[in-house]
Amino acid sequence: MFTGIVETTGTVVDATADEGGRRLRIEPDVDDAATEIDFSDLHHGQSIAVSGVCLTVEAFQTDPTPWFEVFLAAETVAKTYLGDVAAGDRVNLERALPAEGRFDGHLVQGHVDTTTEVTGIERVGDDWVFEFELPESIERYVVQKGSITIDGISLTVAERGAERFGIAIIPTTYDVTTLSAKSVGDPVHIEVDVVAKYVEQMVSGYVEGLDDRLAAGTSAE
Repeated sequence: MFTGIVETTGTVVDATADEGGRRLRIEPDVDDAATEIDFSDLHHGQSIAVSGVCLTVEAFQTDPTPWFEVFLAAETVAKTYLGDVAAGDRVNLERALPAEGRFDGHLVQGHVDTTTEVTGIERVGDDWVFEFELPESIERYVVQKGSITIDGISLTVAERGAERFGIAIIPTTYDVTTLSAKSVGDPVHIEVDVVAKYVEQMVSGYVEGLDDRLAAGTSAE
């Protein structure tokens, strides 16, 4: 489980096809003064969100230059844009939330629901407003002021239209994530709020049961 509070960014230093999937080697930006994140506790089997995709550390080095390797299964390659990243590309990184950790974002599973594109970027005062295409498959989960995860970042929907939605980005988020490197047309990962999915499932079950009872009552008459 993650929170959507990106710890730091990282750089892909190697990307190779492997066993029907893909293997990435990533170097975290541990010397970034804006984050000051210590990756010395990396270990085999650790969960880590790479631009919002939950992956497993399969190999690592902590000294002198930290790096870790993750494997992308064929499904991950097909459903995310990580299958297209190359050496030099930057990604957002967040390790799994520890039991004693502070919960600052919202519940993030690292299970990408879909990808979409950046359709607009505008500077508004000190902030930035990003606009994204709204895929039909997730439109019922995207609500104004609701939580959404974009490339592993916990964000709030500022505006929601029929085909697009907008996010207001504060300077800190812009500076410490890969959003600062995004351009119109670039892909992003989206994970909708899992709470909305649970509510939908519970309510739909109740509605179906109610429909069945109403139908049975009508038949009895």
